[in-house]
Amino acid sequence: MTPTGAITTPATPRKRRPVREFAVRWFAPPLARRVYSLLGGSWRYVTENEAALTELLKGDRPVVGAFLHARTFQLLHYFSEPQRGRWMLMCSKSKDGDLMTSVEEGLGYRVARGSSGSGGARALAEMIKAQREDRKLNSCLAVDGSRGPRGVAQLGILTLARKANGVLLPVAASTSTCWVNSRSWDRTVIPKPRAEVRVLIGDPIDIPPQIDAAQTEALRFTLEQRLIAMHVDLDSRTGYTDTQPLQAV
Repeated sequence: MTPTGAITTPATPRKRRPVREFAVRWFAPPLARRVYSLLGGSWRYVTENEAALTELLKGDRPVVGAFLHARTFQLLHYFSEPQRGRWMLMCSKSKDGDLMTSVEEGLGYRVARGSSGSGGARALAEMIKAQREDRKLNSCLAVDGSRGPRGVAQLGILTLARKANGVLLPVAASTSTCWVNSRSWDRTVIPKPRAEVRVLIGDPIDIPPQIDAAQTEALRFTLEQRLIAMHVDLDSRTGYTDTQPLQAV
C-alpha cells in the first residue's frame, strides 16, 4: 500500500534486444558451422579397431553408436566422413541446441530435436521410426543424456537399439591437445587445431528384442562400465588428464 498522494511508477518493461536476437538467429549458426568445420578438418584421427565399425556398416542392421556426452566434439567430425555411413543424432531444443543442430546438419547429419528435459521421448520415437524405415541410417546417442549425471548411462539408448533392431556400438575418443569446459556438467573436451584424436571402437553389444527389467539394468551397467574402461585405457595412452573423474557419482 502507498502513502496518500504518492505517485507510483509502473514497472519498466524489459527491453527487447532485436539486434542481438537477430545476430544469434542468423549469424551465429553459419559462423559456428564454419568454425567447427575448420577446426574438425584440422584434426588427425587415429582409429583403433575400425574393422568392427566397417563390418557393421556392411550389414543389414542399423548401428547405434554409444558415447560419452563430453566427447561429442571429438566424434562429430569423425562420423561425418562419407566412408562411415549416414547418421542421425538427437539434439536439445535449447539455444545451444539450435547452434549444435546447425553444425550437425551442416556436417550432413539428420537431427531429431529433444532431450531428457524436453521432448526426449518424441525425438527417440522419431529416431526409431527413421531407422526402421531406412536400415542404412545409423544413429549416435550420448549414453549420459543431455543433463547427466556425467558418465552414467541412461536407458534411452537401450530402447533405441532394441526397438530399431540395431547393434549397440560403444565408441571412445581422446586427445591430450584440447580445451576442457570446466563449467559444463559433462566437462566437454574440445580438441585444439591440428590435434591428434584417437578413436577406439568397442565390441558390439546385441540387444535382445524382448528383455525384462533386470536384463535391461544388466545391459545398461555393462555398457556404462565398458565405455568408462575404454576411456580410462584410451586417456592413459593419449596422455589426457582431468581434475574430475569420468563419472559424477
